[in-house]
Amino acid sequence: MSNALSNPSTAPRKPHPWVYLDGQVVAVADAVVPVTTQAFAYGTGVFEGIRAYVAANGELNVFRLDDHLKRLANSARLLQLENLPLRSEFKSIILDLLRHNEASTDCYIRPLAYKKALLPGIGFGVKLTGVSSGLVINTLSMSAYMRADGIRCAISTWRRIPDVSLPARAKITGSYANSALAMESAQRNGFDDALMLNVHGNLAESTTSNVFVVKDGCLITPPLSAHILEGITRDTIITLAREDLGLKVIERDISFSELFSVDECFLAGTGVEIVPVTQIDHYILQESGVGEISAAIRSLYLKTVRGLNSKYTDWLSPVSN
Repeated sequence: MSNALSNPSTAPRKPHPWVYLDGQVVAVADAVVPVTTQAFAYGTGVFEGIRAYVAANGELNVFRLDDHLKRLANSARLLQLENLPLRSEFKSIILDLLRHNEASTDCYIRPLAYKKALLPGIGFGVKLTGVSSGLVINTLSMSAYMRADGIRCAISTWRRIPDVSLPARAKITGSYANSALAMESAQRNGFDDALMLNVHGNLAESTTSNVFVVKDGCLITPPLSAHILEGITRDTIITLAREDLGLKVIERDISFSELFSVDECFLAGTGVEIVPVTQIDHYILQESGVGEISAAIRSLYLKTVRGLNSKYTDWLSPVSN
């Protein structure tokens, strides 16, 4: 068995040959922006990470595309990114791009709206008004890249940026420096990822994902007020857990010390999908491996994104005409 199959983190990610850039589909090598681009200097861009999956019938479907585009529009509004396509047009652009790239395997879609250049007569400096907007969408083949048998997470000393400093509900490019610092520290200390606390000392999220814990048979996750991203995968898991598995789901603060008494833990995000956490700092959660509830949720999620759960077919946008 190849390394790419035995260790998902090494699975190949192959960029597709065509990219959408400011109204045109261009070859990936030609999709360039000037070094003077405002977003490059100041982190003033917003993005979405979206996945498409091959269903059992061989059809490629984008998962919860409308919800991702709605969140992107909300993020763009915060940074005054204007002149973006309407949602229906945006959706068509993405589906057309996947068709143009002849996408036929599981893949990842990254739309990024960004502050481009100062308009004529606007003085130099950090600002949002008087700056033009750009839009790039790139796609790539990408399968699962996180371990199904669980990962080890450190509790980071880097705190999650509070919502009053940088909007937690928006996927702003500049805010991910916070995540990079936490991830680097965790991996240098031998862990796979980091759990980040907020300024109040309660659990917020991991570096790129929302966090769920299981305690006494209940599924618990931090509330939106904990300075977290309003995750689409998070919403999916809450829905599946309540409606399909009959679990009690509680949104409440989770203190630092409580993390050392939970029964199970897992991360949830579009990129990582559902990944069990088997160790938090020195605390080993499951001596026998992945927890029962974490495994059940992961299995149900993967069936749902592949169209094997008929209750949620409206979450799928087929790529084929």
